[in-house]
Amino acid sequence: MKIFISADIEGVCGVTAWDETESDKANYAQFQKQMTREVCAACEGAIAGGATEIYVRDAHNSARNLIAEELPKQVRLVRGWSRHPYMMMQELDSSFDGVMMIGYHSQAGGDGNPLAHTMTSRVSEITINGMLVSEFLMNTHTAWLEDVPVIFLSGDKQICTLAQELIPELETVAVKSGSGGSTVNLHPLVVLDKIEEGARKAMQADSAACRKQMPEKFETSITYVNHQDAYKASFFPGARRISSHAIAYEADNYFDVLRLFLFNL
Repeated sequence: MKIFISADIEGVCGVTAWDETESDKANYAQFQKQMTREVCAACEGAIAGGATEIYVRDAHNSARNLIAEELPKQVRLVRGWSRHPYMMMQELDSSFDGVMMIGYHSQAGGDGNPLAHTMTSRVSEITINGMLVSEFLMNTHTAWLEDVPVIFLSGDKQICTLAQELIPELETVAVKSGSGGSTVNLHPLVVLDKIEEGARKAMQADSAACRKQMPEKFETSITYVNHQDAYKASFFPGARRISSHAIAYEADNYFDVLRLFLFNL
């Protein structure tokens, strides 16, 4: 079986402040290590469940975070940004049997993580068909576009809860919860055991149940922190400004929505 893993850091156990996610800050190395360990745990669980080939997409900031030599030898690591519209899901195609997401976090407009955001701090809210968009939702639709089920997620409690509302059959591991500017975390080694076991269980479950129907139409809005960004984005083909800080966009094809995000987030 061929598995795709997309990895972020803001939903990794212990991560609480922005300086813990930035490679030029003193606190980064500790959480880079934990991010790598959580990805390794997911890989080991996937392998125990029958995975023979694994692609890992490093999807945080520079996309050069994971410590490659610590990953299992079956892994192919995708680093850097090609600027393909799949972004955090680059290299995913219909040849994969399942997607796992590690270190994911609450969305812009959410409060389940001190670092809640969707792709960039430039936006305060993104919606699709009236639903707040997280990176989980954005990337799940990308997976469904390729007819690949999303079978496992780890991250903060809020994103795990929202993900299971969308996919009740989804296997999740909540490594922490957020409260204002703080987080309440499981022990980082306990988290590794839970992720490995959750990934193994996901591999052995009915993955077809995790592949849901795509919407027929995508009514998308992006609300920016600064009105200048909304003004600029309103010139994207098909976009229109609906307030001083927001644009709207409609499409029948989700790839068109991804193109909107690529150029305007």
